[in-house]
Amino acid sequence: MSRVSMFSAPFLLGFDAFEERVDRLARAADGYPPYNIERRTDEDGSESFLISIAVAGFSADDLEVLTEDNQLVVRGRQKDDEARQYLHRGIAARQFQRQFLLAEGMLVKDAMLRNGMLVIAVVRPIAEKIARRIDIRSA
Repeated sequence: MSRVSMFSAPFLLGFDAFEERVDRLARAADGYPPYNIERRTDEDGSESFLISIAVAGFSADDLEVLTEDNQLVVRGRQKDDEARQYLHRGIAARQFQRQFLLAEGMLVKDAMLRNGMLVIAVVRPIAEKIARRIDIRSA
């Protein structure tokens, strides 16, 4: 039995990869680490987004921020310090991967780690509207 989705409409051409990415992100939903997304509109009409991720205990060397295939991927890897001897361990050295799907034209501008928060700035510049005439050839 084939799966029917909103992207299978006949007037939505070439959205197969987009649908696959959305499905992949839905399966990867995990509550760790918590994050906020703030939206701002600049005076020129462009939009910017600030993604704040709570990464207490991670250093800049433990974190990786990259874009691949229209996705923003944030990874955190902490290494256990074998020299430390814990009497109680309530803060685990936990790995994570958090993904955000980016629309076409979105640019990751900056990433800053401060006071246990990783803040990533993403901008959507104003796209110029382009119209062009397609010549019709005779067979």
